Amino acid sequence: MRYAALGGGKRLRPLLVVEVAALFGRGLTETDKGSALAGAALEFIHCYSLVHDDLPAMDDDDLRRGQPTVHKAFDEATAILAGDALLTMAFDVIAEDAVHADAAVRLRLSRELARASGLGGMAGGQMLDLESENRDRTEREIRTLQAMKTGALIRYACRAGAILADAPEDDVTRMTRFGETIGLAFQLADDLLDVEATPETVGKATGKDAAAGKATLIGLLGISETRTELAQLMAEARTLLAPYGERAAALAAIAAYVADRKS
Repeated sequence: MRYAALGGGKRLRPLLVVEVAALFGRGLTETDKGSALAGAALEFIHCYSLVHDDLPAMDDDDLRRGQPTVHKAFDEATAILAGDALLTMAFDVIAEDAVHADAAVRLRLSRELARASGLGGMAGGQMLDLESENRDRTEREIRTLQAMKTGALIRYACRAGAILADAPEDDVTRMTRFGETIGLAFQLADDLLDVEATPETVGKATGKDAAAGKATLIGLLGISETRTELAQLMAEARTLLAPYGERAAALAAIAAYVADRKS
């Protein structure tokens, strides 16, 4: 579990939880680590999904974050159990009193995390992704599976930060759209890296989507149109953050990183 969760990575999702919460007045302090705990729960979900995605029965990857994947460093049974334990530990953490004083808020965060990571979110999106190998998919179908597989946890991160800070529902809605926008941008940037980057740069195998016949937007739209859409998404992200002015500088920087990242 430590190998899977602490062996590198961007920590994008927990960072979004913390920075969105801070935007609405709930920053990290010595006595209030609620947003860090919520972010850690979300990162456990993300890390479990990577462990399972890398298994031979799924994407069959040998390299993750520049290191052997969990089933290669240990064995398949250990990888499955480590992923299971990370998943269940996430809900233990999100239910802690220190996350939010109001049990109703903790319940909302827990339920939304389950939905973002389960049937209608990440896990369901992975199933659609596997079913799409070597099959023609429409643009709408590809966008749906990517919004579920990759976008759902990023969307949740932004919603959770606003909910943790007791932000007005209009702001929760705005942050939800911000999360959807950068979630799609993250996937498009990932698709570009898979086509253009080297394994040494990104710390994992590249060119696998095309080799496996994966349904991707870059495969459908091409590199140029993908870059155009990525720029449009960044413009929308900036527009969504504009009402908050300089208070949203950290979130603006995160959005820019999502689009320009090299790994």
